Formats: sequence, structure tokens, C-alpha cells
Amino acid sequence: MKISRQQFLKFFGLGVVSTALAEKMSWASPKFALAYEELKKMAIKKIEIFKFDVPLIEPFRIAIGTMEAANDVLVKVITDSGLYGVGEACPFPPITGETQESNIAAARAIREILLGKDPLNLEGLIEEIGNIVHSNPSAVAAYDMALFDLLGKVAGLPVYKLLGGYRSSFLTDMTTGLDTPEKMASSVKESLAQGYRQIKIKVGQDPDLDVKRVQAVREAIGPEVKLRIDANQGWSVPQAISALKRMEPFNIEFCEQPVKDSDIQGMKKVREQSVVPIMADESLFGPSDTIKLIKEEACDYFNIKLMKAGGILNSLKIAHVAAAANIQCMVGCMIDTRLALTAAAHLVASQKNIIFADLDGNSEHTVDPVTGGMKVEKGTIYLPEAPGLGCDVDPGFLKKMRQF
Repeated sequence: MKISRQQFLKFFGLGVVSTALAEKMSWASPKFALAYEELKKMAIKKIEIFKFDVPLIEPFRIAIGTMEAANDVLVKVITDSGLYGVGEACPFPPITGETQESNIAAARAIREILLGKDPLNLEGLIEEIGNIVHSNPSAVAAYDMALFDLLGKVAGLPVYKLLGGYRSSFLTDMTTGLDTPEKMASSVKESLAQGYRQIKIKVGQDPDLDVKRVQAVREAIGPEVKLRIDANQGWSVPQAISALKRMEPFNIEFCEQPVKDSDIQGMKKVREQSVVPIMADESLFGPSDTIKLIKEEACDYFNIKLMKAGGILNSLKIAHVAAAANIQCMVGCMIDTRLALTAAAHLVASQKNIIFADLDGNSEHTVDPVTGGMKVEKGTIYLPEAPGLGCDVDPGFLKKMRQF
């Protein structure tokens, strides 16, 4: 005897997935028992893969490259129960080496691995995906998000509560890309007008120009607003040491990735000679990098990104290792839509040790294709309370996207 999708959702939208609990509840009818049996047999029936292209208001420039658009990939993992989960890959070639084309190829390969499998065996499925995470971590992150979305829907809980539930809202910064000191100062004033009180700016070019940028921005925002900088590997070790010493009067909260990602010893040297705390970003992809950076004492903070780590599961492992080593974390982003940003926000909200957030990747998008999801009000992110990620993609927008 089969139950309908409506019956399934009726029983499991409440998040009751424990046999023991079901036995104790007075309304645990034969239909409930049937629904539980259906849950145990739930399998991935279909996976849809789409190009997920969002134009930018203007190109986004960092020290190692420029992005003209958010050329992302959307995956929709559909089960035989009718439940589905969604996830997004946001490749950023200058950092991860991926492209939309490589992510689509990886997503198609992963689809063949996951079809017919139990979607709730999240750790096992990520293990089966295997080494694809090393070549296309963003594609793996998209599937990871979709599986967590499904898990939350089955449990009837938002993902952040499944992961730890430490908070339901938090502050994020707003980032300004590379430009002239004058234009960057004007940009951060706009961010202040929107209510942001944490500002991040890109540096990493000529140190003399970078010092002028920081000075102009600090003068524009005043002494009370928190100011962070991100060099994106753009400086040499001597340049980083010199620039950070000259920036000391401007009260920088931290500097992300001052030198090349592979130069761990160089980053350690910068940290030893800098009053400004150092945050590892491009040097940190997966959990194994966490151990290396801790052993070398190369940084003060970690910047976790779902697109580098391969999703929420690996990011959570990074955060736990960091907490054990007394290293606090930030969760950052690429130029994601609110789908991937919401997934990242669930991670931030779940963990006490994640004290910084840089989740403004959609600030330069010309359109928002996401329904539901996180809300941002005056620089504060509020998590949705709906089960799973709590967001979806506008069907009208998706109809315009090419499917694979």
C-alpha cells in the first residue's frame, strides 16, 4: 500500500522521524507507520541541472581577477516521495579554478553517482562523490546544499537548528571592490546609508595606492564603524608587512589573505610582524588545510566559504576544528545568489565560533531569482524558520535557464 505525497508531507512536515517517538505519540496511527516506512525507503529519483546566470550591475574587481556576471549552476534533487532540495554552485575562476562549464560537467557526473541513493545518508553521499571536491568544490557544494535542504524538510526544521541553532540573526558586512580611493569612499557611504556598520574593502594592488584607499574609506565612515580589508593574495610578503604597518592608524579589524595562498610560511611571517590580525582565505579550502594552518600558526582567523570547502558538511568540520584550536571564523561568499547565501547563513547561525559574516555576494546582482530565504535589514541577516534552507528559485526565472 502506497501513501500519497500529501499524506507523506502531512506526517513528516512536522519533523517526526523517530520510530521511538512515533510509538509514544497517541496519534501514531497505521498511516503514520506507513509514512515512516516510506521515509526509510525514500530515494533520489531525479536530478535537474540548470545554468543559473545573473547579470551584475557592474564588473566585480579583486586583486587577482574580475567577474562580469554570476554564471552559476543550480541543482534540484528530487526524491520519489515528491520532496526536493535545491543547491547552487557559484564558480569563481580566479580563486577555485572552476568555470560554469566545468561545474556543469561535474554536476552531471555527480548525478549518475547519486540517482537511486538514500538522500538522508548525507555523509555517505559526499564520500561517494569523492575527489570531485578537489577539482570542482562548488559543484559538490550545490549538491551538499540540496541534500541539507531535503534533510531539513524531512525533519521539519530549518538547517541552522539541525546544525546547532546558536542564533537566528547576525551582522554581515558590505564589500566594496577595487576602484579609486574616491569612488571606494563614495561606495562605503552608500553602504552606511543602508544601515551597514561593518565595511570590507578590497586591496592587494600597489601598496601605496592601497594605503590611500584605506585612508579614504576610514575618513568616509568615521572611527566607530568596523573596517576589514581583503588583499586576495595580491601582495608579496615585504609589501604586506609594509602596507599593514602603514595602515595601523586606520584601525583595521583584520586583513584577509595578504600573500599567495600557497605561501603559508610567508603568511606566518606577515602575521608575526603585523599589528593587524591575519585571516586565511584562499589558503583554506577543506578540513585538511585547517590542520596545516593551525600547525604553522599562520593566521589569527579562518574564512570559510561553501564554494571552497565543498558545502556545509565540510565547512562545519572546519568550524569544529577551528573551535578546538581557539581560532574564530568568518563565513564568506563569492558572488552567489540568495540561495547559496542562505545556505551559508544557516552555517553562521548554527555555530558560536563563527563570529564574522561576509554574505553580500548578491549586492551587485541586477535581479533576485530566489524566493524566501534570508532577509537583510540594515546589515543584519535574519534566518528563515521554514524547514530546510527555507528558500527556492522563482519558476519563471528558471524557465529561461538552459537545463542539462
